Amino acid sequence: MTFLSRRPAPPLDASVSAVWYFKSAPRPFALERVLPKGRAQLVVNLKEDRTRSYDERGACVVAPGAVVSGLGPQFEIIDTDEQEHVVGVVFKPGGTAGFFRDSAYAMRGRDVPLEALWGVIGTALLREALLEAATPEAALDVLEHALRQAQHGRETHPAVAFALAQFDRRPEAVRVGAVTDSIGMSAKRFIERFKAEVGLTPKQYCRLRRFQRAVSAAHAQVDLDWTDVALACGYFDQAHFIHDFREFSGMTPGGYRSGRTVFPNHVTFLQSPTS
Repeated sequence: MTFLSRRPAPPLDASVSAVWYFKSAPRPFALERVLPKGRAQLVVNLKEDRTRSYDERGACVVAPGAVVSGLGPQFEIIDTDEQEHVVGVVFKPGGTAGFFRDSAYAMRGRDVPLEALWGVIGTALLREALLEAATPEAALDVLEHALRQAQHGRETHPAVAFALAQFDRRPEAVRVGAVTDSIGMSAKRFIERFKAEVGLTPKQYCRLRRFQRAVSAAHAQVDLDWTDVALACGYFDQAHFIHDFREFSGMTPGGYRSGRTVFPNHVTFLQSPTS
């Protein structure tokens, strides 16, 4: 298995958390549940020019091999073939605005074909260059070059950038009212701006960030105590924690523990949503 991830060079690093490359030997075909990460991604499947996703009954939807997965609160189901040879870009919250004309809310929870955003020719040239890259590092260079070519200078609104910094510090504690008081913007106007640039409402974003903290903590622990995880991540009680966990992941915390893989946000798929 080869996995390489790096932070891109300026000015891309202001909007992009990482560019990454992954390649592994073929695995037996299986489905995996991918938990919502709180980050939009551009993903290119280099094994085949297809992207497949599934519903909980196993029905498959096929899209082109290069997609932008918008930030959303739902989990996805993908297959192991989708993960054999892929590259991607992880955008910072609000970071897609600098590369795509569509608002983050328009892409919310969707796999948008890259050709709908960058054109059929541009997407085909990117895929061709990625396939011709001699090394994983060279493939990441190709990705960074494509991002620099597409970057059009739109920056995150200062109010949204300020709010994201506050929310990421303590997603369980910061209130929208406190943020709007600090930036001198009405709550309604701020929420609409935040949705357009990030893809979620401020409240949804904070809940998702808190959920992700719980997932990271749970994945890192061997002797897992869910009560400790819930308290450490700012949940008021166990019932509140379980409700949020099931809403975002489609499973109970116990189901996550039994199905977790080497990657925190990938879980072996079991067709029962309450597993």
